[in-house]
Amino acid sequence: VQLQASGGGLVQAGGSLRLSCAASGFTLDFYAIAWFRQAPGKEREGVSCISSGGGSTYHADSVKGRFTISRDNAKNRVYLQMNSLKPEDTAVYYCAAEFQPTDRTAYFSSWQEYDYWGQGTLVTVSS
Repeated sequence: VQLQASGGGLVQAGGSLRLSCAASGFTLDFYAIAWFRQAPGKEREGVSCISSGGGSTYHADSVKGRFTISRDNAKNRVYLQMNSLKPEDTAVYYCAAEFQPTDRTAYFSSWQEYDYWGQGTLVTVSS
């Protein structure tokens, strides 16, 4: 049972990347998913999240209008489309899953409340 984040890489400022969070050993259907990131020397911060039913999403102010979170339950994956990337987006990005049997407004839980974490994928944005 695990989550695997992938899709990171090196991109120039203004470029795009799409991160993927794939689940194995369990279905994401009843899990809210959040993307967090942690830059060197900084605390982990919530980036984007999506409710278990996909009916609600939330993006941090720092990425609003540039990042989009979506889910494809048929593929058991959640995506983070990142456009107009900036050097300050450089970080290790993690996906996390929290059991949410009933769809509700998307929000970030405290990191201890998530049931599963991916291993992280590095995004580096050059200026």
